[in-house]
Amino acid sequence: MRCFGLISSFCALLIALCSCENTTFQSSVPAYPVRVTIDTKMGELVHFQPTSINSYVVVNNGGYFLNDKYVLPVHVTDAWGYGGVVVYVSMNGYAAFDLACPYCAGRGKKSPCLMDGIYAVCPTCGEKYELGSGYALPQTGICKERLRALRIIPSDGKLTVTQKQ
Repeated sequence: MRCFGLISSFCALLIALCSCENTTFQSSVPAYPVRVTIDTKMGELVHFQPTSINSYVVVNNGGYFLNDKYVLPVHVTDAWGYGGVVVYVSMNGYAAFDLACPYCAGRGKKSPCLMDGIYAVCPTCGEKYELGSGYALPQTGICKERLRALRIIPSDGKLTVTQKQ
């Protein structure tokens, strides 16, 4: 009987400790609306042929940038997050991220990263986020957070990028 009481007390303590822990990740980057649709077949918005690894499209308030070379107007229904959106073809397939640096956002600064090959580089703090793996992990140790991941919905040759639920 005493053993049962000890076990039930231990279980109750374990449940109480686990319920107090917050397991939901909160990014330092504010969750701004994201709604971008890219037609990969017709080049309706950007002629983005995602057939080669390390190709990407950047979308922000200046328009669409394909590998930093081509610009087209933004549709009025688009929303591009807090610091812009990058859609990247990694070795794991498509990946999309908000380009705002989490380190700077956590300090109240809006600092969009710039693309440099397989890296998104923050011009303010210098952190580099490696996109080739599809995870946007920080490389220099300045930041402990990866870039805010976004959801990609592929359908009939189009890629729709939205916030993750």
